[in-house]
Amino acid sequence: MSVFRDVKRVVIKVGTSSLTYENGNLNIGAFETLVRTVADLSNLGIGVVLVSSGAIAAGMSRLGWEKRPKAIPLKQAAAAVGQPLLMHLYEKLFAEYGKTVAQILLTREDLAIRNRYVNAQNTFITLLNHDVIPIVNENDTVAVDELKFGDNDTLSAHVASLCEADLLVIFSDVEGLYTADPRVDKEATFISKVHQITEELWETAAGAGSRRGTGGMYTKLLAADIATKTGIGVVIAHSKEQIRLKEILQGENIGTFFYPYEDCLKGKSRWVAFGACSSGTLVIDDGAKEALLEQGKSLLASGVVEVKGDFDKGDVVVIEDEAGEIIARGQSRFNALEVDKIKGLGSFDASKVLNKDISVLIHRNDLVVLRRDD
Repeated sequence: MSVFRDVKRVVIKVGTSSLTYENGNLNIGAFETLVRTVADLSNLGIGVVLVSSGAIAAGMSRLGWEKRPKAIPLKQAAAAVGQPLLMHLYEKLFAEYGKTVAQILLTREDLAIRNRYVNAQNTFITLLNHDVIPIVNENDTVAVDELKFGDNDTLSAHVASLCEADLLVIFSDVEGLYTADPRVDKEATFISKVHQITEELWETAAGAGSRRGTGGMYTKLLAADIATKTGIGVVIAHSKEQIRLKEILQGENIGTFFYPYEDCLKGKSRWVAFGACSSGTLVIDDGAKEALLEQGKSLLASGVVEVKGDFDKGDVVVIEDEAGEIIARGQSRFNALEVDKIKGLGSFDASKVLNKDISVLIHRNDLVVLRRDD
C-alpha cells in the first residue's frame, strides 16, 4: 500500500489493558515485546513516539488498590506514584537495546495555547532528530477535567499531528473496527479498511472499553478522525500484534486501516482545528454558512446571529449554524463583547459602532471548516 511506503515517523499508542494483567499488575512480558519491537523500528531509521498508558494502574498496584478510584485526587495520587515506575521500566528495557528515552507529560492546556503548542512541537522534533524515543502520557497529577484529553487515544492523535507523524498505530483489546461491538453482538463483522468516517460508523462505535482502561471504540474513532484530517494514516489493531509492528509499517493487512485525507489540514490549521480549546461560539445564518462551505470566504459580522461564551481577540471559537451543527472553528479578530455589538451589521455600520475598521470577523486563513461528512 503506497501510504506506508514513505513512513519515516510513527506514533504508537498502547493502552492500559495491553500492558497489565487482569489483576492490575504490570505485564512485564508485554513491555518487553513492545520495547524490542520499537527499538528495532528505531534501528531501521524510523522515528518512534510511544504514547503509553499504565501510570495509574502501576500506582494502584504499588499502593495495593484493587479498584480504579473515581475521585480525582486518588487518581492523581496513583498517577504520581505510578509514572516514575512506568518510566523506570521503559528506561531500563530500552537501555538494553542502546536506546535513549525521554518522558513528556502533557495537559490539554499545553496544546490549547499557541506558543506552548509550538514549543511542544519543537521539543518532539528535536528529540526525534537526535534518535530519542519520546514516551508520552497525560499529566494526570495536575490535569483538571476542563483541560484533559480524557483518554490516551485522543492524546495519541494530537501527538501524531503535533510531531507531524506519517502513521498512528493504536493497539487495543480488539482486532480493529467492527460493524458493532463484537463482545456483545456475535453478528458483528470486521472492517479492514475505512476510506471515510461516516455517521454510520460513529453510531455503531462502542462507548466502553475494558474495566482497566478509559477508552472504547468511540475514542479510537475520534482519534482516527483527528489524525486522518491532518493527513495521517491510522491503524487500529489488537495488542497481540505489537510484535508485528514492522509488518504493519510494510502495509500488511493487520487491523483496521483508516486512509488519510488527501486534502488535509497543515500548519496552523491543525492547531485551529484540533489543538486550541474553543472559548465561545458564533451562530451564523444560512448565507454565511454557504459563504464558508461553498465559496471558501471569510466570516463577516453580517452573518452572525448570536454570540455565546466569553472570548478575547485571538481566541479560537466554534462556528455553528442555527440548527446547532458545527460548521467550522476559527480565530476571532475581536472579543465577544465587540462581536455582540456588531453582529448582523455590514462592514460600514460595524466600523461605525466600534470606531475601527471592520472588514472580517474571522479571516479565511484563520478558519478551518469541520464537517464529518466532508
